[in-house]
Amino acid sequence: MKDKTILIIDDNEINIENLMLLLEDKYDLLAATDGKEALELLEEEKTDLILLDIMMPELDGFEVCKKLKENKSTHDIPVIFITAKTDESSIQRAYEVGGVDYITKPFLAKEVLSRVYNHLALSEQHHHLEHMVEQKTKEIEETQKEIIYTMGTIGENRSQETANHVKRVAAYSEILALGYGLSKEEARMLKEVSPMHDIGKVAIPDEILKKPEKFTDAEFEIMKTHATIGYDILKNSTKKLLKNASIVAHQHHEKYDGSGYPKGLSGENIHIYGRITAVADVFDALGSKRVYKEAWDDEKIFKYFKEQRSKHFDPKLVDILFENLDEILRIRETLRDDCTTLIPN
Repeated sequence: MKDKTILIIDDNEINIENLMLLLEDKYDLLAATDGKEALELLEEEKTDLILLDIMMPELDGFEVCKKLKENKSTHDIPVIFITAKTDESSIQRAYEVGGVDYITKPFLAKEVLSRVYNHLALSEQHHHLEHMVEQKTKEIEETQKEIIYTMGTIGENRSQETANHVKRVAAYSEILALGYGLSKEEARMLKEVSPMHDIGKVAIPDEILKKPEKFTDAEFEIMKTHATIGYDILKNSTKKLLKNASIVAHQHHEKYDGSGYPKGLSGENIHIYGRITAVADVFDALGSKRVYKEAWDDEKIFKYFKEQRSKHFDPKLVDILFENLDEILRIRETLRDDCTTLIPN
């Protein structure tokens, strides 16, 4: 079976027939007698290389090549011009519009076969390298995500909270982000960085972090520093993931009415990542047992969020929380503290 397809575009059918006789033993072939027909054909068919004449009616070869390079689906197909035009300006323009090679008519059979073979090989190598880079990039991103998640659990584990808390906060954050209108990419980003919201707790003394009673005013002031500490740990990173994690760490205790910490920001002056994580974190914390409190029942949690709409929380996000309550409660059940389920994708 032939594994490569070549499209020949030429308004002279004899030229097409000659090229087909030359190439048919090695490649699958397609043909078009004008530029418009070729572009329409490429909407339906896949090709690995194009042999393109210049002098054609309506759309000449230069215009056809420009359109191919402007189209994302055909941009990477190598185009070899094969033409009777031998002037320097035509050759120069052929390369300017995106051609990879230029063969003049009458052509030598061995020359055509050699150049077609070479450019197909180069194209395949290029795609292979692209795939390798893509895979390596993906591996690096997955490693970053794993590091972020692992670091995120450190602060929670020190305060005797479960690793599933950060998984639930991550999943809730993505739902809220999508409901708010953030792109899928940005919502996914927030899901990946939200586990770092309490990383600053690594610097809080155990006698405060694990205290089962209410904090004194002095102890609460120390506890509040975890937001700034987390930000300081992450803020100088050049990586997008960690930069966004620093925002979450810094602003997830800010309140919509300006009564939060560490900066006392209010309304939309609080980054959307901070506003979303605040809702996700508090919703989960209220429904979970802590060293200093028992888990609240759902009705008490729902009442609190309704009361804190436009006070602690962005009112739009509270509405989104209730609009997606069934899905959020399903995730809470799937990732309950006695469960080892992986974070949902």
